[in-house]
Amino acid sequence: MSSVVKGVTGAANEKALVTLINETGYKLVQENGQRKFGGPPPGWDGHPPSRGCEVFIGKIPRDIFEDELIPVFQKIGKIYEFRLMMDFSGSNRGFAFCTYCHREDAKRAIKELNNYEIKKGRFLGVCSSVDNCRLFVGGIPKTKMKEEIMVEMSKITDGVVDVIVYPSATDKTKNRGFAFVEYENHRAAAMARRKLIPGRIQLWGHNIAVDWAEPEQEMDEDIMTT
Repeated sequence: MSSVVKGVTGAANEKALVTLINETGYKLVQENGQRKFGGPPPGWDGHPPSRGCEVFIGKIPRDIFEDELIPVFQKIGKIYEFRLMMDFSGSNRGFAFCTYCHREDAKRAIKELNNYEIKKGRFLGVCSSVDNCRLFVGGIPKTKMKEEIMVEMSKITDGVVDVIVYPSATDKTKNRGFAFVEYENHRAAAMARRKLIPGRIQLWGHNIAVDWAEPEQEMDEDIMTT
């Protein structure tokens, strides 16, 4: 059981968390400033859920934890993973991410649990999570083609799936000095962004600028139908 309750021992609500673990069969592990419930859930076989299955939960009172939050979010549908951000004092940091197994449940959670009263006079904020998988990389030599950039980015970062470059308006054989690099998931993109800190890594001897690309806005299906 010790690996299952790693990071729970000594918590203010340890008994309630152990009860939650025993009742659901999910693992609960604390690492890198967050406590992760599931990911995957018991008996899960296959790929993680697709984009659009994760919701962001804000305005969480600092003294409320998984034993009170998870039963609320579980009523909507099967949870794949619930991540509560924690600080060193043992309180939560006021926000969490809940990934459902199905997209429909994430949409329902936003509609039904935004402004949910979790404690007298305290209301949760629930909205769609920005699952950004794309980085902007500036400072790329203008003579480099898409394939060359992809090879180079794949050497220094993991999970590259695509590179988008735009030709110069004046010379179609050259790029505009920047590219968008697409990764297989948000985590891979976040790890790459951390690795590509300006000044630490150069591309072809050039200093680079790296930041998140603006996420693509996904239109709600209800709006699309009207």
